[in-house]
Amino acid sequence: MHEKFEADLRDLAGKGRLRSLRSRAGIDFTSNDYLGLAESDELKRAAAEAIARGVPVGSGGSRLLRGNHDEHEALENEAASYFGAETALYFGGGYVANFTIFSTLPQQGDLVVHDELIHASVHEGMRRGRAQAVSIPHNNVDAFDAAIVRWRAAGGKGRPWISAESLYSMDGDSPDIAGLLAVADRHDGMLVVDEAHATGVLGPQGRGLAAAFEGRDNVITLHTCGKALGTVGGFILAPRTIRDFLVNRARPFIFATAPSPLVAAITRAAIHVSRTNPERRERLARLVRFAGDELVRRCNVTPSGSQILPVIIGADRAAVAVAASLQQRGFDIRAIRPPTVPEGTARLRIALTLNVDEPTVASLFEALAEDMRKAA
Repeated sequence: MHEKFEADLRDLAGKGRLRSLRSRAGIDFTSNDYLGLAESDELKRAAAEAIARGVPVGSGGSRLLRGNHDEHEALENEAASYFGAETALYFGGGYVANFTIFSTLPQQGDLVVHDELIHASVHEGMRRGRAQAVSIPHNNVDAFDAAIVRWRAAGGKGRPWISAESLYSMDGDSPDIAGLLAVADRHDGMLVVDEAHATGVLGPQGRGLAAAFEGRDNVITLHTCGKALGTVGGFILAPRTIRDFLVNRARPFIFATAPSPLVAAITRAAIHVSRTNPERRERLARLVRFAGDELVRRCNVTPSGSQILPVIIGADRAAVAVAASLQQRGFDIRAIRPPTVPEGTARLRIALTLNVDEPTVASLFEALAEDMRKAA
């Protein structure tokens, strides 16, 4: 009964790409808990206080039935105010929120123009959506414009949708968001920016790299809660008409059990911390600068300039071997391989969080330099 599945698993194992789950071990250089909020006293207190005032753990149903709770709406109001958008819509995860945007909003006859490194959730949304899609070379604003011009010249009559991330999760780099918005304006298009890895970390008060453009009629952003904010879930920030359309037409919203009201209450506290306490962001920024200097000095690798530091190894097995060696030394470093990244670019993805300090970062790069010399 399971022969085809077993054959596929054997094939993955033969390529060195078989995945498995394992417990946490070692010093955290892998999580997206950038501000160290996931296990913070602030969020633990928020959880205890919410339970004490009777906030339920479960919602009991979809938002359109009995699952809508005051905590959901309070969180959405807080998020819209914080990020500077007209409205927010809360989902159980950033993946499903991204999937919802691209499976619901672009209509038949429209065109989605997306960066080639866009997240898998966008690809899945486009597959389920109605619009044509075209991939653009990474961070190439002119290519976005040219693709729309070609589409119009070929008879395209709908609306173009431009999709990009503000901070790419495997490369740690950023696009020219103002340039992408200019392209959207020029072609009467919509710009969708995935702020997942910038939320809470970058921009004014941690509001992301598209913060200056929030609230515009042709801008939609996605902000996740499961990274720097330390909880779980995701927001779509958008004009009210877009939110109302999603509430009425987005199947992942309509038919899903609503997120936990308790988590919504805790996430509201996380936003408050991000909004009012810049100290965590400042500490992380200092750590990023220190790590970048160490990466250059010890490993001769150019840093990304963000809290996501990719170290390209190349071959899948070599990346796995270096990661395994670092894990044996007590550092939680994972190898990222195709299809998550392009062929030939298997890498170590080093994530900097407030769960580590400068001496620990220095020790990591000392060990990495030694392992890279051995691998060479």
